[in-house]
Order: sequence, then structure tokens, then C-alpha cells
Amino acid sequence: MKNKPAARTPIPDINTLPEDIRTRILTVQEKSGFIPNVFLMLAHRPEEFRAFMAYHDTLMDKSEGLTKAEREMIVVAVSSRNQCQYCVVAHGAILRIRAKNPLIADQIAANWRKADITDKQKAMLEFALKVTDRANEVNDDDHKALRKAGFDDEAIWDIAAIAAFFGMSNRLANVTSLRPNDEFYAMGRG
Repeated sequence: MKNKPAARTPIPDINTLPEDIRTRILTVQEKSGFIPNVFLMLAHRPEEFRAFMAYHDTLMDKSEGLTKAEREMIVVAVSSRNQCQYCVVAHGAILRIRAKNPLIADQIAANWRKADITDKQKAMLEFALKVTDRANEVNDDDHKALRKAGFDDEAIWDIAAIAAFFGMSNRLANVTSLRPNDEFYAMGRG
């Protein structure tokens, strides 16, 4: 049985959505072969959809600083910590594709400390999870450790911003019982 996007939020008819949102959703559908359920969950509030997607794209589509795979590593680690099934599965698929590694997303979701990633990436995830769990405790020592690992101030901001943004996203997905599309489970596995 195909899963429904969310049990606790209205799902609009795609034909009733504003043109810009409908076009974006249909473009994603054409490219991937399906509409990610998060689009349908958010689309019932067009202004919030636009704001969410604008900030998402600003954080996740940058080519400087962190790699796109590293950005997805943060999403998977944070989403695992927040027990967000949708984001672990959906962004796990994106991570597998961007890293060209069918194992990496499962390793990070299960235990990032034992994942086959670099020490620099482990420092990145340690900081992202501190931002997730205890942002009030972030201090100069955290920034020094990240600089020592090879991150500049812009990358440190990106790590924190991605962790914070997906903390919000994880909470919305959990509150609405958003389910991952079945298609995500097989993507990037081989």
C-alpha cells in the first residue's frame, strides 16, 4: 500500500495550488518520478512553503564550503537524533546519491561515530548534534575545534544553520506523522 504524505495535515489538490508552487512540485515529479511527501505537507500553506523552500535551497544548494554530501550528512545525523523517519529516509537517499556510497546514510543514521567518514566530517557532525541538543552550550572551544579540523567561519555557520533548520523540519514532520515516500528507500543503493 502506498503511504500517504501525512495523517495530520490537509493535503491540497495540486491543481488548486498557486502556479509557482505547482510548477516546482511538477518539476520535481518529472525529475524524480514522484512527488516527495514533504512538498504536499507544506503546500497547504503557500507562503510558508515558499519561505521553507527558499531557506532550504539557500542552505543545501551552495557549492562553496561544505560539499553537498556533507550537508546531507548533517541532515541525516540531526534527523536520526530527532527520530524523524521522513528526513532520515528521504535525505539518506539524497546522501547515498551525492556521496556515491550506498552504505553511508545507514552508517550515519545508526552511529555516525563509527561511520566510514573522515575525522573532519566527524567533527562537523559532533558540532551539528551539539547545536541540536545543547545549542546553549556552544562556546569558543567548539569553534576552535572546528577551525582546527579545517572549517572556516562560514562553514561553521552553515553547519549550525543546517542543524537548526532541520531541527525545525524534523519537528514539523513528526507532528504531522509525515511518512517517507516508498521510492526513497531504494534510491542510491546500487
